[in-house]
Amino acid sequence: MTSRLLMEYGARNKRAGAPVRGADDVRGSTRATPVLDHDDPLVRAIAGRVVSEATPREALRAAHRIIARNVRPVYSVEDRRRVSRTLRLGRGSCSQRMAALEAVARAVRVRTRVRGLLVDGAFWYPRFPRLKPFVPAQVLLAWPEFRVDGAWLPIGRLFTGPAAGRHYANDGGETLFDAVARTGIDWDGGPRAGANACAGDGGSCDLSAQVVADLGHFDDRDTLFDRHGQTLCRTARTLTEPVLGRWTPSTRTPA
Repeated sequence: MTSRLLMEYGARNKRAGAPVRGADDVRGSTRATPVLDHDDPLVRAIAGRVVSEATPREALRAAHRIIARNVRPVYSVEDRRRVSRTLRLGRGSCSQRMAALEAVARAVRVRTRVRGLLVDGAFWYPRFPRLKPFVPAQVLLAWPEFRVDGAWLPIGRLFTGPAAGRHYANDGGETLFDAVARTGIDWDGGPRAGANACAGDGGSCDLSAQVVADLGHFDDRDTLFDRHGQTLCRTARTLTEPVLGRWTPSTRTPA
């Protein structure tokens, strides 16, 4: 059982009937947006530390490491929070930390866009075993892509040569943002689609079985959220953010 009452009502309707834009039609951008406010000094500071890397991909990897080290993961539900605010707080959700990487990418003139995915709420059950009835039925995920060497590079393929070891199970202290540094995260399926495709080897992790709907590509996450809303309604966000916004995934109780 999952909650539909917590989801934005208008967003539920829009997601059901909105046309999907083809990937080739979405060029992305390097411009600043209300969420991706890359003109802020904190974003510029990270950009200044990585811009001298040998390649754009190396710059993105370096920025990912900086954000992972300096922004503590929490369960914040405010997907439209400005990146500068996330950096000042020093904590952020998986979505907010990915937005920070997008903002830095734009600051170093790497175009970004996002893919909108509706992910089955059950995917998050391992993180909230006692709160399953309150987990939204579907979670809207803005999955970033970066224009590198003339092609679009999803964040799940940013790192190569993943180390063998524990598979990604969406529990404990590791978030999707952290996991991409050691394993390839794939939402499209492949020869192992439908199976337990993250089991055991620590390599590529196929999560396509968790996707309820693919909403297509968008020039930025602001446009995605304008069109489809956030996962939780405003009332739910207001009530839960003071707790979830400080709850670190590695802890069993709110920090």
